[in-house]
Amino acid sequence: MKKYTYTEKQDTRSGFGAGLAELGKTNDKVVALCADLTPSLKMADFIEANPERFFQTGIAEANMMGMAAGLTIGGYIPYTGTFANFSTGRVYDQIRQSIAYSGKNVKICASHAGLTLGEDGATHQILEDIGLMKMLPGMTVINPCDYNQTKAATIAIAEHEGPVYLRFGRPKVPIFTPADQKFEIGKAIMLNEGTDVTIIATGHLVWEAIKAGEALEEKGISAEIINIHTIKPLDEEAIIKSVKKTGCVVSAEEHNFLGGLGESVSRTLAEHFPAPQEFVATKDTFGESGTPEQLMEKYGLNAEAIVAASEKVIKRK
Repeated sequence: MKKYTYTEKQDTRSGFGAGLAELGKTNDKVVALCADLTPSLKMADFIEANPERFFQTGIAEANMMGMAAGLTIGGYIPYTGTFANFSTGRVYDQIRQSIAYSGKNVKICASHAGLTLGEDGATHQILEDIGLMKMLPGMTVINPCDYNQTKAATIAIAEHEGPVYLRFGRPKVPIFTPADQKFEIGKAIMLNEGTDVTIIATGHLVWEAIKAGEALEEKGISAEIINIHTIKPLDEEAIIKSVKKTGCVVSAEEHNFLGGLGESVSRTLAEHFPAPQEFVATKDTFGESGTPEQLMEKYGLNAEAIVAASEKVIKRK
């Protein structure tokens, strides 16, 4: 098992803020909009350096999406910022009609996704957003795993023509990917090669998958671990190649198992190489108030759950 270490933890939303600030220096077509949550979205550095390229819409998320769509007509690259719940559920009609349908070059940047929003509770903990966004034709869906990868993704999507949904979070998580990485949309990252089970993880669950791989190794189980930062377009080739070798798969995500990464993996395998699969995800439920650690344990979104799912799926081969 390849060893991964870290020296510090940082929230992925800060990676977004750092990436946006970098774009402010390098791409004068990038503009930013926020729905009254600039501190939470870590937009301060961009705003300070580029006040004329920032639009504070207030608590009017639907209007923000319409404004962003309009800005693209003038050749700008708008980055919208608010919580994931408000970035998707509240404004789905505007995204579908004004952005996705006409392929507008809007970057929908969504913080505080999933259960790890924590104490704010179920009304703010959206667990359906990946499903909502990946079903929109032409929408790219990205869910990076740490600060460095989120910063790299934020910068990379400016060069991608078309709508993007970029999902990130609030809790501080280990920084274990390279600071100088090149982010390739739609390209999976092999974290560890193995022979007994494939673990496909996204977002905050990638680090948990690494810890699970170490625990499985102690039990004599060789886990192949893949970081899927881009859920759409999905790197189907990497998934098929891995599962053909291991014969089974565990998908891991901070999202409902209905509509998430796991279902995209299932569809891929059903079409090309049917194999046993277990899902580490929430099971058709809303969240609740609690600390991120409490919620991830209660809803089975941690390394221990990935280990249990791996042992279970291996027996189904």
